[in-house]
Amino acid sequence: MNIFHKDIQNRWHTFSRDEQMANIGAEVGRTINWRKKGNKEMSKNAFYRALELLDFTIEDPKNKDCLGEILRVREVLTDYFMGDNIYNSTDEVWEKYFYFFNFRARANK
Repeated sequence: MNIFHKDIQNRWHTFSRDEQMANIGAEVGRTINWRKKGNKEMSKNAFYRALELLDFTIEDPKNKDCLGEILRVREVLTDYFMGDNIYNSTDEVWEKYFYFFNFRARANK
């Protein structure tokens, strides 16, 4: 598998969970924006980067207490962008979900 974030993979565990989720949210935001612009390839690449960051987050031992939520996020995001959207997600739902982490990550700096 290609690794998009080679420069960050080794230090991902040094980020707080809020910072990790905020960075994932940035990639999800790019996925949404590129899709709205009609650029499927750029949207797909942004989504794959979001999945990669989610996988780094899943592997981070400090996140074991919230692993269920992170795994569910991965499942529902994949359903929304690549599946049948059986959970009825929307762009707005994802933007609101990740905004919280961005807000907390900035507030804790």
